[in-house]
Amino acid sequence: MKNLGDFTHQTLSDNPFTDRAVHISVQSMGRTIFLTPDVITFLEGEGNYTFIYTNAGKRYLVSKTLKSLAELLDSNFIRVHKSYLVNANYVVERMEDDRMLRMSCGKEVIVSRRKIKEITGILDHNNMRISA
Repeated sequence: MKNLGDFTHQTLSDNPFTDRAVHISVQSMGRTIFLTPDVITFLEGEGNYTFIYTNAGKRYLVSKTLKSLAELLDSNFIRVHKSYLVNANYVVERMEDDRMLRMSCGKEVIVSRRKIKEITGILDHNNMRISA
């Protein structure tokens, strides 16, 4: 018979399910799906709810605020408007004097006037494009 001292206590660092990767759980057709940040193209907030758009062209609704999701996601995600958070890796075009971003999924996202300079600087730095 084992006594209580023989059992080891598993710490968080020993737990194989605890890693630094963020997963956002969404409900879809009676199933729970875990989305990783690399598949999310952008997020659109509407009050206490947020639509999550993925690179597969899917849209999911979660009952979390855009602000709470922004705190979970990495630095690739940029708040471009009070209602939008975009993944810089999926921005394919800047239009209308940088007031609009076209995402790889084809959707267009508005950039707020007060954030145009900041967003332009971030995207210029991230892309490091060479133009002819």
